[in-house]
Amino acid sequence: MMIAIDGPASSGKSTIAKRLATDLDFIYLDTGAMYRAFSLLAIEANCPSTDSICLAKLLADFNISFTREADGQHVWLGDRDVTKEIRQDQVSRLVSEYAALRPVRQALVAKQQAFAHQGAGVVMDGRDIGTVVLPTADLKFYLTASVAERARRRYLENQDKGLSGMSLAELEAEITRRDQYDMGRAESPLRVAEDAIVIDSSDLSLDQVEQLMLDQVEQRMIGH
Repeated sequence: MMIAIDGPASSGKSTIAKRLATDLDFIYLDTGAMYRAFSLLAIEANCPSTDSICLAKLLADFNISFTREADGQHVWLGDRDVTKEIRQDQVSRLVSEYAALRPVRQALVAKQQAFAHQGAGVVMDGRDIGTVVLPTADLKFYLTASVAERARRRYLENQDKGLSGMSLAELEAEITRRDQYDMGRAESPLRVAEDAIVIDSSDLSLDQVEQLMLDQVEQRMIGH
């Protein structure tokens, strides 16, 4: 079974996807982490989003992998653990620019599709999973929440991780900008798949959101 979870920035996609995958004993892939890792690589190589030659070289050598550790999933570039680095503010500000580029999306979507077919059960989250990466997914969810609530969650998450950075007001502005960019880009814009189940989590706990999804999974399994 393939489960796709899409939604805007800081809507809780990754948190819910991880929990769902753990409870169902499915494989989990955080596609956002892939784009963040590539963006980190590009930033460190002083490779702007306008330099197609430089980007092509980085994509050719892009060696990303994931491991499951006691404290959660870790992201690796070669033999380097970049789990924390990809959450830095600079990466957050620039990732949408790199992710909007056709060569970048095509290369990473191919990796994501290959990953999805490695196991019997997969949970994948991102912005174009149900529409582009896994259009035939068995279940599609679109998870959203108000800008204010998403900013509040990101602020608390940053504090918990010991990351200094944007104020709550700055996060609201950044999330609003990211929404506009993601929904308006030409390449794989953020949108709700026609057959997706929309969940607004503004007033729901993580447990409530996960239970709604688990109920749908159970119904789908019974139906098959």
